[in-house]
Amino acid sequence: MDTGKAIGIIVNNPEFADVRSLEGVAPTKNRTVFTIAVPTTAGTAAEATINYVITDVEKKRKFVCVDVNDIPDVAIVDPDMMSSMPKGLTASTGMDALTHAIEGYTTKAAWELADCLNLKAIELIAKNLRGAVQNEDAGREGMALGQFVTGMAFSNVGLGIAHSMAHTLGAVYDTPHGVACAMMLPIVMEYNAECTSEKFKDIAEAMGVDTTGMDQAAYRQAAIDAVRKLSVDVGIPTKLEALREEDLDFLAESAFADACCPGNPRETCVEDLKNLFRKLM
Repeated sequence: MDTGKAIGIIVNNPEFADVRSLEGVAPTKNRTVFTIAVPTTAGTAAEATINYVITDVEKKRKFVCVDVNDIPDVAIVDPDMMSSMPKGLTASTGMDALTHAIEGYTTKAAWELADCLNLKAIELIAKNLRGAVQNEDAGREGMALGQFVTGMAFSNVGLGIAHSMAHTLGAVYDTPHGVACAMMLPIVMEYNAECTSEKFKDIAEAMGVDTTGMDQAAYRQAAIDAVRKLSVDVGIPTKLEALREEDLDFLAESAFADACCPGNPRETCVEDLKNLFRKLM
């Protein structure tokens, strides 16, 4: 879908024939060609967003393109189209969707309408991802809805450094995007916790945690623990064996330059990102 979105934009905006010129917010003038998007995974929500991601193989980086002209005209979201996904892909794309919802709920640009959608998406994903991995019909249907709902929300409010770091891991090590998101999400949540006000309480409860009697530190940790447990339950690793100390400068600098980085609720820097990457080693 991302490739189709880029091609559709370039067809109607030929001055952007070099796809690299579309990185960030490109000043395109014309809408994409008429597009029908049919997702076959429950994760990216590319059928509903203003975003698409392109891999620059030569420079070993992924870059994000943001353009209101690239939204597909029609989205056909059918869980039957997702039923052939193997367990690993179901898990990783599902954790990508959860990362969208949690980052969208806590990003600097978050606001009430997007919050409603993202919080419901967290609830749907927490309830249905394990079942979807087992290829249960109800789980597939819940995940199809959850990933689409958060797509409409994060497309309006942006994401954070879990995504900027995941983009970099995918480009350098060919790590599946959802796996990279899942590994980074609890680490980034710990880093951002102090800047999230009461929102981690809402996240914990949407994940199924009873927060009665918990103080702020306890419900923040409960939210992080619930995310980490879901990730482990669906078979996502917690460490990246390929990660090397000598790569950290490039990884951190690339993540800092990523279009998702400015939306993070906590101001960050290259050195902080290096330390967060180290937690995967």
